Amino acid sequence: MTDSQSNRAPVAVVLLSGGLDSMVSAAIARERGFAIHALTIDYGQRHRREIEAAQRIAAALGAGEHIVLPLDLRKFGGSALTADIDVPKSGVGDDIPITYVPARNLIFLALTVGCAEAAGAHDIFIGVNALDYSGYPDCRPEFIASFAETARLGTKEGVEGRPFTIHAPLQHMSKADIAREAHRLGLDTGMSWSCYDPTPDGLACGQCDSCRLRQKGFADAGLEDRVAYTSG
Repeated sequence: MTDSQSNRAPVAVVLLSGGLDSMVSAAIARERGFAIHALTIDYGQRHRREIEAAQRIAAALGAGEHIVLPLDLRKFGGSALTADIDVPKSGVGDDIPITYVPARNLIFLALTVGCAEAAGAHDIFIGVNALDYSGYPDCRPEFIASFAETARLGTKEGVEGRPFTIHAPLQHMSKADIAREAHRLGLDTGMSWSCYDPTPDGLACGQCDSCRLRQKGFADAGLEDRVAYTSG
């Protein structure tokens, strides 16, 4: 996309965590002709490398703006990602895991809508999916649909007849599908970061739910994941 095309393109605000899913979601937004404005929430998560990954991805995808917004959810705790609680390494279970951050996507989408409304944008992209995931309730299609209606009712743009569209292009994809989509889009998956509990020397642990789901997705797709995992 040239600079002149980008200036004419409609703006989409992309919630960019730095993980694989958000990277693919952002690339799809660009492919659909949107000029990308990226929003990353620095919520005090223990996997700090996500923030660096988000910065790399935003630059690589030509985001016109990238806001890294501090919001210290460690003050609330309640999650292995924001409190001094061990990240589970025993495998993906059936219950909502302790890595669930209370109301995270609800909070993040509210901030993204605020960012979009201030920017004059009406399209929002989020990389949630409801197939191969850890059971988080705020990744489900019914939550996304309900939030879109809440945004319509609770914003100036919404009540004046200019509602927001919440795009969740990965909603019904498996991790293997997402890996294939990254490959189709020509993305360097090594730019992204998914591990919840990186090692001191900067490797992905390979054992947390996020690592397990990511590794299985690439294996099922028959593709190489360029992230480095510990062998221990």
